[in-house]
Parts: sequence; structure tokens; C-alpha cells
Amino acid sequence: MEIFYYLVFGALSLVVAALELSKTSKDRITTSSTFNSFKNNYLVVYSLMMAGDWLQGPYVYFLYSQYGFDKGEIGRLFIAGFGSSMLFGTIVGSLADKQGRKRACVTYCITYILSCITKHSPQYKVLMLGRILGGIATSLLFSAFESWLVAEHFKRGFESQWLSLTFSKAIFLGNGLIAIVAGLFANLLADNLGFGSVAPFDAAACILAIGMAIILSSWSENYGDASESKDLLTQFRGAAVAIASDEKIALLGAIQSLFEGSMYTFVFLWTPALSPNEEEIPHGFIFATFMLSSMLGSSIASRLMARSHLKVEGYMQIVFSISAVTLLLPIITNFLVPSSNVKGGSISFSGSIQLFGFCTFEACVGIFWPSIMKMRSQYIPEEARSTIMNFFRIPLNIFVCIVLYNVNAFPITIMFGMCSIFLFMAAVLQRRLMVVSESHKSKSQDWSAMKDRDADSEPLTV
Repeated sequence: MEIFYYLVFGALSLVVAALELSKTSKDRITTSSTFNSFKNNYLVVYSLMMAGDWLQGPYVYFLYSQYGFDKGEIGRLFIAGFGSSMLFGTIVGSLADKQGRKRACVTYCITYILSCITKHSPQYKVLMLGRILGGIATSLLFSAFESWLVAEHFKRGFESQWLSLTFSKAIFLGNGLIAIVAGLFANLLADNLGFGSVAPFDAAACILAIGMAIILSSWSENYGDASESKDLLTQFRGAAVAIASDEKIALLGAIQSLFEGSMYTFVFLWTPALSPNEEEIPHGFIFATFMLSSMLGSSIASRLMARSHLKVEGYMQIVFSISAVTLLLPIITNFLVPSSNVKGGSISFSGSIQLFGFCTFEACVGIFWPSIMKMRSQYIPEEARSTIMNFFRIPLNIFVCIVLYNVNAFPITIMFGMCSIFLFMAAVLQRRLMVVSESHKSKSQDWSAMKDRDADSEPLTV
């Protein structure tokens, strides 16, 4: 079956290369050299930050299982990570708005390095501490860096359309190319070179330290709120009011929580789904294939966002619907393909079908990231960006914690079914967001036209 992985990987590589080479002038945005320098600096840092995260991905579950923990105990470790992201991450994210986004990015590096160090211990309490630190780091990764970029982009006077270019390139590199290399490198360290499952975590710590040095030496500080008098409670209250008073922000938060909740549940489920009878699967290589699929999705997203006549709110409805169908495949194959109880061996025929579906889902993830970033830059107010973005993560983390807490109570097919339902709900809410957004634009245009008519009809005075 090893040739099957190479065929899938090679086919996806050709598709990504074809997409990149076939770009026309309509797919490209003309920018300035100053912006390109700023963009490239951010892309280098973001790629290093994501490399530190992706190196750990293929071997987290496997490392815990090697230490002798069962699925329920591993599930509780994952709960600790998502729970800390919900509790502490929200506070740390809010501090980023007040104390500085650059400081928050440095805090991410330090926190995640400490989390990597704990992976050397087989003690459950130490690993639990590592998951808590990792949860805090994850919140900062998906809020502080984006908040710094958006604020710095507009502070330097760059055009708003150029922001989508940085988003798509960041996802193409950080969530695509770098993730592929990280997966293959992790596989090389852990399996081919025989350094063991903890080696990728050591490599991640080194890469994060390099990224932190670049941030400290080349980034300027920016803040979310110019007022130094606002405390955390006031920031939380302001973020909550913004979400409650603007339906677009609330819908965007619900959409993000539903999709990311399903995505993070998938991160936990894909290993046992592809090896239900302890089949020998190349974790790092499959992870790299997933990331190549994600890179394909981000390449598609960059072409979609470069076309002004295409609305992000429109095509994301299709993306959510496709992703919902792909996570139904484990349920479909469970009914249609006879299961084997033979332990060991290579991936089964059912697993191969699921792998194809999972790659399609990862392509949808690749489209999702730059698209949700674009929508957040449009709808979320700058003064409380990190705070609001971390508010969105509260229902996400609650959902994932509930799923993982009951991981032994339900079969995998039930959990995939729940994820599929939530993705269909995200598609429905995305439709509602598009309707509300268009209605708001229409009212704004009518109001502007009315003001212009009133100005024209005012009598001239001498």
C-alpha cells in the first residue's frame, strides 16, 4: 500500500503545481516593493511559527499511546489543551490588544517551547501541564499574529486588497508547503532516523526559538486600543457588546466555531479512523498528504479572492457543504464495506476511501483559512480584534471538550456524523451572513444616495 500514498501525494502535487503555473493576470494583484518586503518578513515568521506547530501534529496521539495511555486518557489530555485555550487563551488574547501584539507573539514562542519540553516525560501530570501550555499557545497563534498583521498593514498605509494576498500566501506556505515539509521531516526524525516520537517536538522548539529571534529584531509593536485605562473586564464587555449588537460578527463567530470544532475533532479522529485494527500507517506521510491537500485549497482560495466579482460569503457555502459530505464517508464505508478484524497489516480498502475523503476535507480547510481571515478583517472592529477572535474560540473549545470527554461513549462514526451536521449548519449560517451583509450594504448605499440628494436640493444662500 505504500505505493498508494506516493500516487496520491504525486497526483496532488501535480494539481497544485498546475494551479500555480496557470495563474493569469486576473489572478495577480499589483503591489509595491515596500509592501512586498513587509509581506515577506511576515511570511517568514508565520511559516516558522506554523512549522513549530505542524512538526508536533503527526505524533501527538502516537507519542501518548507509546507512553501506555489508552484512548480515554489521551482524550483527557486533549481536553486539557482545548480547555486551557478556552479559559486562559481568552485572557491572554485580550492582553494582546492592551499590552501589545508583538509581546503576545513572543509569549506564544516561549509557551510552546515549554510545552515541547514536557513531551520528554512519560508522567501524566507533566504531559497534562504541557497540554495546558499548548492550549494557551494555540490561542495566541490564531489571534495575535493575525491581529498584528492587520493592524500593521493599515498603519503603514497599504491598500486593503493587498491584505488578502498576504492571507492567501500565509496559508499556502504556513498551512501548506511548510506543513508538508514538517510532516515529512517529522517522519524522517521519528521513523527513518530512529530518533523516536519525541524528536519532532525537539525540532519544533528549535524552530520556534529562531522565529522568536526574528520577531524581536524586526517587528514593531502595535496595540488594539489606544486607551490605557481599559481593564480586561471592560475589554470583555466591549467585545461581548460588539458581538451581540452586530449580527454579522455573531454569525461569523458561530461559523468559525462550527468549522474549527469539526476540524479539531477530525485531528483527534483521523488516526484511529484509518487504523481501527492497529494497521501500520505512515503517520508523517499521511499528514504530509493532508497538508498538500490543504495547500491545494489555499491555492484555489487565492484565485477566488483575486476575482472582485466573487464574494467570499458566496463560495464558502459550497465549501462547507462539500466538507460536510466528506466527513460522512466513514459512516458510509462502515455500512457498505465489510470490516476486517485482522490485527495489523496495511491500510484497508475502507481506509483508502476514507483517506481520499479526508484529503478533500483538508482541501476545504485550505480554502477556509484565508477566506475566514478575509471576512474577519471586514467585520471585526480593530480596537478589540484579538479579544473578539478569542471569544469565538470559547464555544469551539467547549464543543471539542465535550466530544473528547465522551470519546469512549460513542463509536467514531457517531462523532464523524456530529461533525458533518455542524458543517452543514455552518453552510446555512454562511448563507445567512451573505444575506445580512448584502442587506447592510444596500441600506448604506440608499442612505448615502439620500444624503447626496438632500445636499443637492439645499437652496443656495447669499
